Amino acid sequence: MSDPQYDIVAIGNAIVDVLAQTDDAFIAEEGMAKGTMQLLFSTEEAEALYAKMGVGREVSGGSAANTVAGVAALGGKAGFIGQVADDQLGAVFAHDIRAQGVAFDTVARTEAEPTTARCLIFVTPDGQRTMNTYLGASQFLPAAALDAELIQAGAILYLEGYLWDPAEPRAAMRKAIELARGAGRKVAFTLSDTFCISRHRDDFVKLLEDGDVDILFANEAEIMSLNETEDFEAAVAATAPKVPLLVVTRSEKGALAIAGGERVEVAAEPIDKVVDTTGAGDLFAAGFLTGQAQGRSVRDSLTLGAMCAAEIISHYGARPEVDLKALAAKRFG
Repeated sequence: MSDPQYDIVAIGNAIVDVLAQTDDAFIAEEGMAKGTMQLLFSTEEAEALYAKMGVGREVSGGSAANTVAGVAALGGKAGFIGQVADDQLGAVFAHDIRAQGVAFDTVARTEAEPTTARCLIFVTPDGQRTMNTYLGASQFLPAAALDAELIQAGAILYLEGYLWDPAEPRAAMRKAIELARGAGRKVAFTLSDTFCISRHRDDFVKLLEDGDVDILFANEAEIMSLNETEDFEAAVAATAPKVPLLVVTRSEKGALAIAGGERVEVAAEPIDKVVDTTGAGDLFAAGFLTGQAQGRSVRDSLTLGAMCAAEIISHYGARPEVDLKALAAKRFG
């Protein structure tokens, strides 16, 4: 087995985020569940909601794309596979992720429809984000678009649960797991959201039971949803034996990891004010995975994840605005 050329290679939705401030009343009026993500199923529906937004800010996003951007910001070497359309937002996404230092060579779809994915994010005064996602072209990632050499060159393949919903990219991710496994690489998977779990619980459990996942990321709500229980500790206890490394984030309560039966917990990093929680889990994963790729301990990897999450929630948007590499060097030397 050759040495990996990349720390992390991720597959996920290629999305451009549009963020705007709003209040709880608007969230309620639009029938949104605050702090969650819901899907929009047409360009028309996305444009109608976009028209109701206040002044917005456009930034390239997508869960796994945010993670690899964070890996690159930490000094790691990362690649990304995701589908955009040959349109303006597709060009914006490609430019932004490459400018972050991430390898991205997925060929854009040339069909007129659907357009590049976008996520309309409404941020309330408490920093909570309510997301409305039009998956557009991102849900048409075929297995044929996979860069096998890139996947086999990554130490860890990171897969986004959000992308499990459409059939075509689901098949592509199954193929990617085979490629990574065949090259002796590790596979990390994030559950992404409770709605993903409710639709694909059996698939996710089977991935764990078949030994296809080496590192599983979840938050409190997701780990309980996976196990259909409201008992957090019972959910953790039920999941940990099924995966070599379980990582669970708990917002202001910090995060924990269980590897080989050993449990490690870290506190959340202190922050003056929570501005926007968009991307907190994505950047936590970036810090943790970078720590693992660099050979750090589970505790230090958790700490690095918590540091990255704290930075991202201190401002709008899901891409870091400070030098994460310098931040890590200051803490760890």
